[in-house]
Amino acid sequence: MIRAAIVGLGWWGQTLVEAAEGSDAIRFVSGTTRTMSDAVKDFAGAQGFRLVEGYDALLADPDLDAVVLATPHSTHAAQVIAAAEAGKHVYCEKPFALTKADAEAAVAAADRAGVALGLGYNRRFHPEMTKLRERIQAGELGVIMHVEANMTFPNALMLKPTQWRASRSETPCGGLTPMGVHAIDGMIDLCGNVDHVFCQSFTRVVEIDSDDTTSILFRMKDGMSGYLGTLTATGGGFSFQVFGSKGWVRLEGMTHVAGASSEERRTRLFGTCKFKPAKGPAEVWDAETCDVSRASLEAFAAAAAGGPAYPIPVDQMIHGAAVTEAVVRSAASGKVEGVA
Repeated sequence: MIRAAIVGLGWWGQTLVEAAEGSDAIRFVSGTTRTMSDAVKDFAGAQGFRLVEGYDALLADPDLDAVVLATPHSTHAAQVIAAAEAGKHVYCEKPFALTKADAEAAVAAADRAGVALGLGYNRRFHPEMTKLRERIQAGELGVIMHVEANMTFPNALMLKPTQWRASRSETPCGGLTPMGVHAIDGMIDLCGNVDHVFCQSFTRVVEIDSDDTTSILFRMKDGMSGYLGTLTATGGGFSFQVFGSKGWVRLEGMTHVAGASSEERRTRLFGTCKFKPAKGPAEVWDAETCDVSRASLEAFAAAAAGGPAYPIPVDQMIHGAAVTEAVVRSAASGKVEGVA
């Protein structure tokens, strides 16, 4: 059993704690957060873990095996490095880092310390993504030509200007970091590394300092193209579609809509699935139910306990950060940008 601490107890940090309830692999025994409100204290009490004042004090606990970071994006790399240097295994919420250099530094620190490193791209762990990966690898879709995704939610309509998620520096390109990086990780997983990107990102509706309308074009090193659209001020939705010379697969579902139940945010992200071959009738089915947050935490716990390596390789963690950095750079320059 891995004894973990949650760092950051906003709505998503609390969701991660709830995902681990009853797990035989990982248990939250402590936590810390920037604002120790009565609501946070009540949550910690109900979940049976103690609150610690400050990240450094938490890292000094010799009985703690791991930390789980649900903190502002810009703090991730430094927090991963500090945890690694304290000998703690680290699970970091996405995005891993906002720049390739920060991602490389964090991975290097974990490698030096010999600690496990997990990353919260939980959609990778859904059985439908596994089936899609296996279908592609078996050649059932033929030559992959294009992959595209749309991810939408209304969360930006609910944000206050004082919240960190409302800051352009923390959430560049609107829905890119809270949602879109999941789809980019899926593209990397299924189609390999990205060569170059073009992004347009702007504000149409929201009054906070953040974009609400973002669209991105990709070209993969292996030749296929990609598209991602994110909207942060409309109804929640998710679609991910891969097109090959023998047919296409489309996965539909939901995003992490603020205010939805914890169970919905963890288990109802995938819904209707469809395979349309180039010849013959379409196949339509409902996605399996899976708590992807629990699955990703337990995979991390297994790696921390000396079992199988975490399923997302560190080179893909670094490449994902490099793609994010290139997307933000393209939105600012208005030009096609290569991925470092």
